[in-house]
Amino acid sequence: MSPETAKSRETKTKLLEGALNVLTEQGIAKTSARTIASAAGVNQALVFYHFGSVDELLAAACRHGAEQAVGRYRTRLAAVTSLSELLTLGRRIHEEEREGGHVALLGQLLAGAQTHASLGPATAAGLDLWIAEIERTLTRVLPNTPFGEFADARGLARAVAASFVGIELYEGVDRQGAHAALDALEQLGALVAALEDLGPMAQRAIRHHLRRRA
Repeated sequence: MSPETAKSRETKTKLLEGALNVLTEQGIAKTSARTIASAAGVNQALVFYHFGSVDELLAAACRHGAEQAVGRYRTRLAAVTSLSELLTLGRRIHEEEREGGHVALLGQLLAGAQTHASLGPATAAGLDLWIAEIERTLTRVLPNTPFGEFADARGLARAVAASFVGIELYEGVDRQGAHAALDALEQLGALVAALEDLGPMAQRAIRHHLRRRA
């Protein structure tokens, strides 16, 4: 790799991180080539040289941020062995992402998608990275539950992701209410754990009942 290529990649990374920092700290309304370049510590012209436009840079930054976030939790998600563990980890992820400013970032990306055409698909693509990891986890753990054969891992993964997005945004206007929602999910996790701990005969009875209802 030539020094020029290495330097170019370094500059692009600085711009991606700078865009994410500006979105988180100043909001979509104050995100511009000037503020991003200032946060990145580079010349403003490099925004257009490397990405063509601010919107394209924001879209790339959205994907970059999602890849970084999912990468932080991939190993922990791979270690999940039950639905109750997944719900518990989901709350920890929410708390860690909030403390890191990433919940605020998601809110800005969703708000910006209304006026920046490229942000909508980029934000959806970022969420798809989360959904893929959740679906992979559900596909692995659902067969070990009494209702594994009745649950659609693909659809459930999207429902889980949508729920957490909603809770994260809701927290911005009603933090206590968002915490109550997370508490309710933990209670659901306790119920799921109780079902997972049932013996083989009890689990067969539940499956039989579910088949009749289905």
